[in-house]
Amino acid sequence: MNLSGTQRIAAPQAAVWDGLNDPGLLKSCIPGCETMELSADNEYRLSMMAAVGPVKARFTGTMRLTDVVQPTSYSITFEGSAGVAGFGKGRAEVVLSPDGDTTILNYKTTAQVGGKLAQVGARLIDGVAAKMAETFFEKFKAAVTERSSPKVLADAPQDATVPGQNAFERTWLRRIWSALVRFFAPKPRNKST
Repeated sequence: MNLSGTQRIAAPQAAVWDGLNDPGLLKSCIPGCETMELSADNEYRLSMMAAVGPVKARFTGTMRLTDVVQPTSYSITFEGSAGVAGFGKGRAEVVLSPDGDTTILNYKTTAQVGGKLAQVGARLIDGVAAKMAETFFEKFKAAVTERSSPKVLADAPQDATVPGQNAFERTWLRRIWSALVRFFAPKPRNKST
């Protein structure tokens, strides 16, 4: 199975990159995803429910990020098992490029399934995969766009910290948020006298 496409996201490249590296946000966007936890550097354990035709199963597996070039691209290797229902494994490549105030996300995936899942037919599997990708990107674009909106940035706590973030990064982020808030704040109108 091969799937590729391009998405335009109404958010800066840094915000899209942050979203692609946020397990909580990804979990909320992946259809059927029940858990997604960091298990090692650039490696996640996840579980999800998926239905392909008459076969419905809970998959558990791993997802690894490789070839990471922040904030431009990475590759994802994934493999999961659903017991007697079968298995799935594959690879995805994601590339981000800025385009004005928006970001272009290009992706290309290859995957294979085995067991009962392989018996339902490639056309059905391709259709389910395409629908899952469409649902994921609808949710992901909405979440990243909302997260990077001026109001959300203005409402963000000024002393919020991210694990592993040093004082320099926190100061730098505060300055950016302050500048964005000032830039997007309503401007006073000149009154003619």
